[in-house]
Amino acid sequence: MNMMKSILKNLASLLLAASAWALTAAFTLAHAVGDLPGGPAVRQLNLHPPVTQIAEEQAWLHWFMLILCSVIFVGVFSVMFYSIWKHRKSVGHKPATFHESVTVEVVWTLIPFIIVILMALPATKVVVAMKDTTNADLTIKVTGMQWKWGYDYLKGEGEGIGFTSSLDRAQREMSDNGGPAKGEEVDDYLLKVDNPMVVPVGKKVRLITTATDVIHSFGVPSFGIKQDAIPGFVRDTWFRADKVGDFHGQCVELCGKEHAYMPIHVKVLSEQDYSTWVAAEQKKMAAKADDPSKVWTQADIVKRGEKVYAANCAACHQANGKGAGPIKPLDGSAVVLDADKNKQILVVLNGQNNGAMPPWNALSDTDIAAVISYTKNNWSNKTGQVVQPADVLALRK
Repeated sequence: MNMMKSILKNLASLLLAASAWALTAAFTLAHAVGDLPGGPAVRQLNLHPPVTQIAEEQAWLHWFMLILCSVIFVGVFSVMFYSIWKHRKSVGHKPATFHESVTVEVVWTLIPFIIVILMALPATKVVVAMKDTTNADLTIKVTGMQWKWGYDYLKGEGEGIGFTSSLDRAQREMSDNGGPAKGEEVDDYLLKVDNPMVVPVGKKVRLITTATDVIHSFGVPSFGIKQDAIPGFVRDTWFRADKVGDFHGQCVELCGKEHAYMPIHVKVLSEQDYSTWVAAEQKKMAAKADDPSKVWTQADIVKRGEKVYAANCAACHQANGKGAGPIKPLDGSAVVLDADKNKQILVVLNGQNNGAMPPWNALSDTDIAAVISYTKNNWSNKTGQVVQPADVLALRK
């Protein structure tokens, strides 16, 4: 009976594996999916191709441990089954009657000890190297938030640059409509972002991770990095990419209903191209550095607020302002309609409901004023109220 159960269990496992393979093949044919360089591959069974020394050593460790454990497994069970078969009772063998053997005790203590040492030494070397974040050429703070990433360049070339990275809007709309259309190329489905992290090739990049709401985790398999981002705590990791290209990862800590929509895209450029990117970003920042004392007309600030809302708010509150599920609607919201505009400013600056509405104080005073003015004068919210950048600046802590 037990043997029959085992056989049925194995058959069920094989059928499940075959079904998964068939579904993958069907999806591939329906959506013309292909391998994504720097990201997942179709029917991938191995680790991602490494582009850092750490990732290469991790891949070596993976195969070393797998082969070592396989050899031990085959050796131990071969001896065991041989002994059972060769010395079975039916051919006249009788069990030995000894009670202790110093030789056996020494052997089965010494061999596992040697095996553990063989496994621990290279693993420890890699783990120590993974945590050595000293002498970094570039330091970037990575902030996880529901549901996007914030990148702030703290030290090195590009110091002062900061932006958020969200799932590409077109891909989100594609997902909301049930996925890619039949025959559509979807190699980077749910992995495309609006603003990738950009780093130079061959430079040591230290990442400082934290979060604003719940626990997230920053992981890029090609780099061999995975580091939790925890609210109120700071963790760090590092990588040095050996070749240029685009490399993809995802938040790998279940962080809420939009967990699947937190992709990571790291673009590795040559040093010259990276310097060009830095110069362009600094020009953009200078252009966005609006005078907080500037007084905007309603039409101009609402127009700007529409773009800010589409980039940062529409994913949760929806383009129509109706919200979804636990996300409160902005159309007809009491806080939005309230004559005291400071109430909504404080919500946007500091968040509310234990992080369900995250703080958006990383946005500029002008952007916050613009998006609030937009919500107060869009959909059925025709309040006529205008929030100025100076109003936001006055309430910043």
